[in-house]
Amino acid sequence: MAPIFHLLLLLGLCGNTISKGAPSPTESPDVLHFELPAVNYETKGSPKADPIGVLFRMVHVFLHVVQPHAFPEDTLRKVIQKKFDFSTDYKEVVHYELGLIICVALGLVFVVLMPLVGCCFCMCRCCNNCGGEMHQRQKKNGPFLKKYFAVSLLVICLFISLGIAYGFVANHHIGTRIRSVRKLADSNLKDLRTLLNETPAQIDYMVGQYNTTKEKAFSDLNNIKPLLGGGIHKRLRPKVIPVLDDIKAMAAAMRETKEALESVNNTLKDLKDGAGRLSSSLSSVKSNLERSLNDSACSTPPAAASCRSIRETLDQLDDNTNLGQLPFMNDQLDSVNEVLRTDLAGLVEEGYKSFNDIPEMVQTQTKNIISDVKRVLDSIGSNISNVTKQVPVQDAVSNFNGYVNETERYINHHLPTVEEFELYRWLGGLVVCCLLTLVVIFYYLGLLCGVCGYNKHATPTSRGCVSNTGGIFLMVGVGVSFLFCWILMIIVILTFVVGGNVEKLVCEPYENRKLFQILDTPYLLNENWQYYLSGLIFGKPNIKLTFEQVYSDCKENKGIYTSLQLENHFNLSEYLNIKEHIQDINRELENLNIRLDNIVLLDEEGKKNLKNFSSSGIDRINYTAYLTEASKPPTKVDLSLFADNLEATATNLTQGTLKESLMVNAENIKTIHRQQVIPLEQSMSTLYQSIKILQRTSDGLVVKVSKIIFSLDAAQEFIKNNVSSIIVEESKMYGNTIIGYFEYYLHWVKDSITKKIASCKPMATALDSVVDIVLCNYIIDPMNLFWFGIGKATIFLLPAIIFAVKLAKYYRRMDSEDMYDDVETVPMKNSLGH
Repeated sequence: MAPIFHLLLLLGLCGNTISKGAPSPTESPDVLHFELPAVNYETKGSPKADPIGVLFRMVHVFLHVVQPHAFPEDTLRKVIQKKFDFSTDYKEVVHYELGLIICVALGLVFVVLMPLVGCCFCMCRCCNNCGGEMHQRQKKNGPFLKKYFAVSLLVICLFISLGIAYGFVANHHIGTRIRSVRKLADSNLKDLRTLLNETPAQIDYMVGQYNTTKEKAFSDLNNIKPLLGGGIHKRLRPKVIPVLDDIKAMAAAMRETKEALESVNNTLKDLKDGAGRLSSSLSSVKSNLERSLNDSACSTPPAAASCRSIRETLDQLDDNTNLGQLPFMNDQLDSVNEVLRTDLAGLVEEGYKSFNDIPEMVQTQTKNIISDVKRVLDSIGSNISNVTKQVPVQDAVSNFNGYVNETERYINHHLPTVEEFELYRWLGGLVVCCLLTLVVIFYYLGLLCGVCGYNKHATPTSRGCVSNTGGIFLMVGVGVSFLFCWILMIIVILTFVVGGNVEKLVCEPYENRKLFQILDTPYLLNENWQYYLSGLIFGKPNIKLTFEQVYSDCKENKGIYTSLQLENHFNLSEYLNIKEHIQDINRELENLNIRLDNIVLLDEEGKKNLKNFSSSGIDRINYTAYLTEASKPPTKVDLSLFADNLEATATNLTQGTLKESLMVNAENIKTIHRQQVIPLEQSMSTLYQSIKILQRTSDGLVVKVSKIIFSLDAAQEFIKNNVSSIIVEESKMYGNTIIGYFEYYLHWVKDSITKKIASCKPMATALDSVVDIVLCNYIIDPMNLFWFGIGKATIFLLPAIIFAVKLAKYYRRMDSEDMYDDVETVPMKNSLGH
């Protein structure tokens, strides 16, 4: 058990290398992912399936028929406790071994009787009895009997041959498997060394990942500005930014309003001046036309009609606007200019800056606290490094390696001896199989010669040489059978007793784990210990630690900590308890005295500026009147069209003063339209657009400003009343994130120790290799197949002897024969003599 203790010590030391910590969540932070170095073991846990396995299972079925009783748990417990008394408890053994005892008894009868029967048979034949007389009575059913004996012997020989084949296969299988034991042992020892070598490497990797965790925590501490400050900023943003955006938009609207008012005043002045000039120009043209129409040419047709039509349209040459009723917006402009003396846009930018400076303020105010937190984290790392240096992990590994090396030396020392004895065993098995093969060859040769040399016309005394040789071969086979079959049966009995009992008492209960359940019986191995394994390892026999549970856990590749319930030796949760350090970190983070009281979104001057803008009077302007006038055309008629019509009318007149005068006036009207009307139309459009801008800005201006001021006051009040709680919440989330890294790290450490580090699968595999593979699969299964095949062949020698003796009478050349079938007559000697 010393190797187990050293491995336990190694695992115990693993626990001491871990810093104290709190239970951690199972969810991994996205930025942290730890994976222990993979450990690959070479040895498989179970033997490979071979075609010969079908034969092994056949033998298992036979053993179950011979020995169908349940595993003798109670008897085995008595034997282990040294309470078994054969004089009183022999009935239990006999009951369990009854089938085997019967088989052994029959075998012993065979061993005793076969030599005696053979001796008696030999002497009986020497006295010309028991078929020894070279005389054959011929009967009508003689040919049938010969065929019957021949076929029966052939079938029996086939069965014997099958048994011999089993023997050869089993004998070869044992030799082959024994030669592979060295490779299997080396593979298991390599896996055990891998376990010992990789465990410290896994521990080093696990401890080293603390630096990765610490670096991530340091990174978050260094980035407190975007993480904590940004978190606070993000929480306040929905309340603050919309208000500042509205104020900024209102500041832009003020500037736009000023520009629109100035545009209205300038455009309105230009329009009034232009309308006066237009009116004067139209009056001049109208007067000129009236004078031209007073010409004498207008009184004679056809010019009279043209002059009359022109005279009727003269009233259309007039100004169409009434711009004089539209007042200038000087008062409103003065009010807006007064409002714009305060730089509202600048005040808003200061509000933005004050709000956006929150992350920078957080970083500035937490500089000293972050240094303290880093110092606490460094101290945890120092504790881990110091403990790791003090733990003699390599000494524990070296000690356990010593036991592995000692085992390897033991195997290397004794295995050549085993292989040498295996050679002798193989030769012995080969001799046994060859003896049976020799017997069955004699029988086959006898059958072959007897059948091939058969002549139905030959009499018993005249049978051919080949047929006679066949009979001799059969009798040689009978003689060899009598000489050696009892020796073969002794070998079968010995191997049957050993192989059958090992299969039923070791291999089968090991496979179904009944053997472990026996060993787990309370107070069995030690009458003072309820559970032997826990008493041996921990000195606490009341802890339920069973061989079956340890073996099952190791088979499932669980860590030794879980398999051996090492929490009873040292509580991993206590070793992984970092509450003290977490409290230090929390205490430092609670000292994050972040103050954001000086955040001012807009001061009183800015609010007053907004109110002054709402009372600037732009909402009281009669925009309808302005828009109505701005929508009118400057003249009552389209002067361009009027001039074209006038010119067309003049063109139809005869050449003269009237025509020339009308043409000149038409050209003057076009000039007026081009130089005065078109600019007026453009100014009217500009006025219309400016009025529209003012109307849009002033629409609900008072309500808009009131809402902005209300929202501003609400946002400022929100910051005042809630910023402290937001800081606390965000600081807690920030601190939990940092602590979460270490909690995750420690949870991973705990999970690795309990499930992955020092996986005891190589130990279960080594045990399987010794019991299930080497003992049961390599030795017992082929041994059982060997005695099964040889025993089967040996048993069939008995009927083979009978039929061979009977059949030989029909193959050998007789010295005398009967003259008539089925009639009692005096035998007549062959003239050739005996």
